[in-house]
Amino acid sequence: MELQECINFLLSTSQNKVFKYFSKLLEEYGVTPAQYGVLNCLWHEGQLFPKQIGELLYLEAPTISGILDKMQKADLVERSIDPENRRAVLVVATPKANELKEKIEKATAELNQTVLQNLSNDEQVVLKKALSTIMNSQF
Repeated sequence: MELQECINFLLSTSQNKVFKYFSKLLEEYGVTPAQYGVLNCLWHEGQLFPKQIGELLYLEAPTISGILDKMQKADLVERSIDPENRRAVLVVATPKANELKEKIEKATAELNQTVLQNLSNDEQVVLKKALSTIMNSQF
């Protein structure tokens, strides 16, 4: 099989290119693409348990823990004990993170526009649907 026909190659090289571009866009706000994922969850859902964030982002607990550690040090999230279950931790976006929301969402819109600019609207719909299907598939 030609490398250009391998779905892993196509997905990973495309993702790497998009990730690098998104990293550059977010750099001025002191946020990484992974941290943006966490913030997006918190902005849309409010406070969440780390496990819930991991499920929403398809990430393992140790990965989420490392991301949250860095975000807490950067004053982007706060962690607190759940008053209803003292063994559980709740995560919430900080005022600093909330102040960045509009700028970061504008950068995300720029990312989408740039990455998808060479595709028609119909092609964009098909691409997003195909990627969602792959993402939700059980292997």
